[in-house]
Amino acid sequence: MRQRVLLSATESICPECMSRIPAWRIADGEEVLLGKRCPKHGFFQALIWRGDPSYDSWSRPKRPERPATLQTTTQRGCPWDCGLCSDHRQQTCCTLLEVTSRCDLKCPVCFANSGSDNQADPDLSSIVSMYERLMRACGPCNVQISGGEPTVREDLPEIIALGRSVGFGFLQLNTNGLRLARDPSYVKKLKDAGLSCVFLQFDGLKNDVLVRLRGRPLAREKDQAVANCLEHDLGVVLVPTLVPGVNLDLIGSIIEYAKARIPGVRGVHFQPVCYFGRYSGLSPDQPRVTIPEVISEIERQTAGAIKKEHFRPPGAEHSHCSFHANFVLMPGEELKPWTVHDPENSCCGAQSAESGVSRARQFQKNYWALPASPCCSPAEAPGLGGWDTFVKRLRTHSFCISGMAFQDAWTLDLDRLKECHLHVLHPDGRLIPFCAYNLTDRRGRSFYRP
Repeated sequence: MRQRVLLSATESICPECMSRIPAWRIADGEEVLLGKRCPKHGFFQALIWRGDPSYDSWSRPKRPERPATLQTTTQRGCPWDCGLCSDHRQQTCCTLLEVTSRCDLKCPVCFANSGSDNQADPDLSSIVSMYERLMRACGPCNVQISGGEPTVREDLPEIIALGRSVGFGFLQLNTNGLRLARDPSYVKKLKDAGLSCVFLQFDGLKNDVLVRLRGRPLAREKDQAVANCLEHDLGVVLVPTLVPGVNLDLIGSIIEYAKARIPGVRGVHFQPVCYFGRYSGLSPDQPRVTIPEVISEIERQTAGAIKKEHFRPPGAEHSHCSFHANFVLMPGEELKPWTVHDPENSCCGAQSAESGVSRARQFQKNYWALPASPCCSPAEAPGLGGWDTFVKRLRTHSFCISGMAFQDAWTLDLDRLKECHLHVLHPDGRLIPFCAYNLTDRRGRSFYRP
């Protein structure tokens, strides 16, 4: 029988009543569990880590920074005073701006539970006010236009142009891609309005998988959406939701699909399934997939071309929230890494949380958007050595593989939440950490989401 080891204490919430309760990180063999006890509803535990890299090794120390502007006071305590309050330990990298709750899909898996209400879209004057409030709160952060499905709005190009006019230099579109697939002229309008890149829902190209996760066979539409974006020089990041028993075996094929479309496709951003919002047909009691398991599958499904040691913990958010690896596509189709994680030989001390956010903002601007300069092939620059070729292609042929492990009512760790750098602009002007904003209890009731 394996011996459980108490690693550390934190706080979480009860999935039944959403009360804040004590929690513990517990090692059980190669697994790390979050255990917690509610005085009314008993004991809960959920898997938060499994495998190699180990939980303890996956760390990049940071010195905490308060948000640039505090909008709420600490009264009830985290996570119920978000706005942000003085308990928060990180500034804003990217803010989601939800411009509609409507959607042209009814996905069985949806963190926003989109299309489930009749809430009216904010008009353009309201959106200008949202941009202005956001600028006052945190300055020119990166902005993700989200929803619902933003492309159901005919005036989305105007919304993007308004963001540019207020002073936001990086605007990304979070979309299922259906409108982009059927309407190339709409893609051009978005690009001309100043859209920086497309964050495209992309769970693979097997229709049986897409029916389970999105309710419809959408392989043709997904492929056409990518093609139309590339035709109009609009960079794309593919965003697969990973569900155990559904599409984990497609990780390698998704990376190969993306690699074949570099430099137009800028990366793949994996999101292990998280049980908030709508997850019809899925149960929070199902096995979860964790960060080290995704990294291991990437290595296995790419036959070792991409290795575990290429991946690093984040420099902005909490170490156990995400992973990333950066590559350059070299002549001959080799992905050459320019990140490495070596926890035993790190010479760097703790960095400030603010500097981590600044670098994260700049990385998205530099490497998720398609470069304006033309791509340079070896034929255009004969005689360059391997290093010179690498440097020359660093901007034009860069490629990022990353992932974010969101938290739900079972896995919520308040130490992680306090370091969140991905925020949602609430309709009343407050900035709410993403996992708090979308948090729902066992019955699907939310606290922050309208």
